Amino acid sequence: MLNLHHLNSFVMLQQTGSFTEAAARLGIGQSTVTQHIQRLEKSLGRQLVFRDTHQVKLTAEGEALLGYARGMLDMNGKVASLFGESRLRGRLRLGVSEDVVASRLTSILEDFIRLYPLVDLELTVALSAVLYQMQDIGDLDLVLAKRHIGETNGRLLYREPLVWLARDPDLALRGDVLPLIAFPPPSITRRVAQEALDREKMAWRIVCTCGSLSGLTAAARAGMGVLVQPRSMAPTGLKEIPGDRLPVLEDVEFVLVPRRGADAALTEALSSLIVAQIAPQHQA
Repeated sequence: MLNLHHLNSFVMLQQTGSFTEAAARLGIGQSTVTQHIQRLEKSLGRQLVFRDTHQVKLTAEGEALLGYARGMLDMNGKVASLFGESRLRGRLRLGVSEDVVASRLTSILEDFIRLYPLVDLELTVALSAVLYQMQDIGDLDLVLAKRHIGETNGRLLYREPLVWLARDPDLALRGDVLPLIAFPPPSITRRVAQEALDREKMAWRIVCTCGSLSGLTAAARAGMGVLVQPRSMAPTGLKEIPGDRLPVLEDVEFVLVPRRGADAALTEALSSLIVAQIAPQHQA
C-alpha cells in the first residue's frame, strides 16, 4: 500500500516544482518532503523525481504515477468527507479577478475539490469592481480581487506594484500620444494608469479594450501598445518600461472578501487554502 502522505507530498511537489514551496504549502519541513519522496521511490523501486540545481521535474515513471496519485488522494478526500466528522456540503460561489485566474488559481481549485468533494463550487471571473457589485446584490459568497490603496474592504493578502509593459518600449513611446491596452471600465488598473498619465499631463488613447487578459496580452505582444499589470503577473514576451520614462503607478492590494451572511465554514475552508498558497509567495 502506498502512503497517502507520501503521495500528497509527491503531487504538491509536481504542482510547485520546488521542495521548499511544497513544504510551505503542506505545513511541513522541507526535509520531510524529501523523505516522503525517497520513501515513495524506495517502495516502488523507481526514480520518480529528477533534481538538479535549477529545477525539479518528474521522470517518465513519475509522470506515469501522477494520475494514479491524484486519483487516490481524490478518493481518500471523498471518503473522508462522506464519513468524517466534518462533512462540508453545499454551494460556494467564488468570484475571482481576471488576472488572478491567469496566474495562480488552478492549484487552489485542485486542492479544494480534492479536500471538499461534496461542495459545489461555482466560479465567476470578471473585473474586480464587477465582482464587488455582484457580491453586494448577493450573487457571490467570496471574492478574490484587487482594491485601491486606502480602501479597507476585505482581508489583505498582499500588496504589489503595477508596472507598464510593452513588447518594444522604445516603439511604444515613440509617438506623442501613448497607446494604451486596457480592460474596460470599471477596471482598477485602467483607472490607475489613466489617472497617473493625467497627473503628468501626458496624452494617451485606448487602442485596445478587452475583458480577457489573454486578449490584452495578445494585443500587447503584437506591439499595439502599452499594458498595465501587477509586476508578478507580467505576461511573458513583454518588457517592463523603466520608471523614468512613464509616471510611477500606485500599488494595488489583493484581498479576500466574504459576503456577510454566507456559509462561514465554506468560505473559511476556501479562504484558508487561498491564504496558504498565495501569501507565502509574497512574504519578504
